[in-house]
Amino acid sequence: MEKLSPNELINLIKSVFPRLEQDRQMAILVDVPRHDRTDNPDWKRRREICLDWFLVLKENINRLDLDGVHLIAYPEVGSNNAELPEMAFSLINQIPARAENLSDYGEAVPFNQVFSQFQLFLAPTEYSTTAPLKNAAKMYGFRAGTMPGFSPAMIPVLRIDYGEVSRRVAILKEVLDPSQWAEVVFSVDQKSSYQIRFDLRHRTAHLSSGRFPEPGIAGNVPSGETYIVPYEGESDPSQTNGILPVQLDQQVLLYKIQKNRAIEVLSESGIENLESLISERDYLKREPAYGNMAELGFGVLGDFGLDPIGEILLDEKLGFHVAFGRSDHFGGIVGPSDFSSPAEVIHLDRVYIPSLQPRIEVKSLVLGENGNQTITVMKDGQYQLF
Repeated sequence: MEKLSPNELINLIKSVFPRLEQDRQMAILVDVPRHDRTDNPDWKRRREICLDWFLVLKENINRLDLDGVHLIAYPEVGSNNAELPEMAFSLINQIPARAENLSDYGEAVPFNQVFSQFQLFLAPTEYSTTAPLKNAAKMYGFRAGTMPGFSPAMIPVLRIDYGEVSRRVAILKEVLDPSQWAEVVFSVDQKSSYQIRFDLRHRTAHLSSGRFPEPGIAGNVPSGETYIVPYEGESDPSQTNGILPVQLDQQVLLYKIQKNRAIEVLSESGIENLESLISERDYLKREPAYGNMAELGFGVLGDFGLDPIGEILLDEKLGFHVAFGRSDHFGGIVGPSDFSSPAEVIHLDRVYIPSLQPRIEVKSLVLGENGNQTITVMKDGQYQLF
């Protein structure tokens, strides 16, 4: 199993979190399965990585110029970007296999106390903590690098030229910030064409380079994207409208978008008894907030020779993507209260690269300002800005 050497791990921490005067304590967050049926080999391996990183950093704490590093565990929340539980556990030198045993391995501590005590967080978890940590970081002033689904397969991405990554995501933010809309034309099987216009009024973009030099911010590690939340209609109706194609397995579904919400799902082939079609229609009916267009993401890591590994933390950074669901952690208005229960809260990315959606290509993506000035960001699946 490929792993970071102690030097690589220490250099990673120093790169992700440039030293600030306030930095004293660091925590590694790990979620623990509630039941045997929810565990899996990758999750078990990730918990082993968390323990290894904790022990290595603890042994080398002087090289980080910190007073201490701690291992903070909590029971799994069951879905990506759901709210964290009220209580966590400060562990000593082991991670139990099941959440019910956490109290035997460490001391219970309220999460709000954890947020107050630590200035730095690294979160290699099964379920993404990006949304709750983004919101908590603004309140408590800490910095956090979230690593949902992290695996040894991601280690090569920690070694690429993040100076060039930073340059590219900065260019994308520069062109997105003044834009009023983004128009995307998709091609399915090089035959059918579908178009959607995203309303970008009243919004600015966020860049995620995998480095957090200022307090009060949280985001993914590894990273390499610029993202923006489409306008969701806070004061006047959103102008996000059109058809968004998504390939699920071998089938392409068409989401009819009105006022920034998916209101209907159709089969591109016209076949009505598709399992994926029925499932998505039921999901939208049960959880209307899932249909919110929550993010336009512009990942740049695909140009560095990286391939998807089946973990969204990396895969979404490889190219253009559109997210459904929760948006409040990115500056939008759709949050946990818009879903039927905490377990149903979701932020789900659909990534438009050939290896993940081979039947769909981004034929063109242009940005427009007032006066219909346009900038071509993508053409035939390739960025045109770098």
